[in-house]
Amino acid sequence: MGKEAQVSVTFADGTDEGRLQLEPPRLVFRGARRRVWAGEALAGVRADGPDLVLADGARFTLGEKAAAGWVEAILRPKGRMEKIGVKPGMRAAAIGVADTTLTGEPAAAGAAPVTELAGLDLLFYAADSAEDLARLGDLVPALAARGALWIVSRKGKAATVRDVEVMAAAKAAGLVDNKVVSFSDTHTALRFVRRRAG
Repeated sequence: MGKEAQVSVTFADGTDEGRLQLEPPRLVFRGARRRVWAGEALAGVRADGPDLVLADGARFTLGEKAAAGWVEAILRPKGRMEKIGVKPGMRAAAIGVADTTLTGEPAAAGAAPVTELAGLDLLFYAADSAEDLARLGDLVPALAARGALWIVSRKGKAATVRDVEVMAAAKAAGLVDNKVVSFSDTHTALRFVRRRAG
């Protein structure tokens, strides 16, 4: 997930107001004109008081703390496992996720290998059909008390289930959503945890 803010901006050719979005690896401004920066155009980014300043001189007024946060996010973007929340010692497993890099990423981030689906801190589950969603209730017992189920599905035009369908199926299984990440160029992931009693 990126960052976004409503901003005032000063360019070499004038001022504007609009929406600034960080969509790694790009910075996008949508105002009177759409403008995009990536690669070398972001290399010299810095904070100057309340402003985020790019190498070409563009100045986006965000506020002092926010400007520093944007610089950090642009120069040191979080990796997928960091966005997902993988921490050393966590127990993680995947079911049906067609992403060859996922098998090694949790371990590289310090997650413990598992041999059985029980007491999981993180479970990645591919769900691209009503049948897949119908199995969610069977997966909940595999989660630790504070474990999370990440439901991974195709996004965009290739999507075969909608987010509202995923959320409804998870709710029926006693889960609530609390985070979404762009899992890859082709897939999105929604994070679900057990509904708290009371």
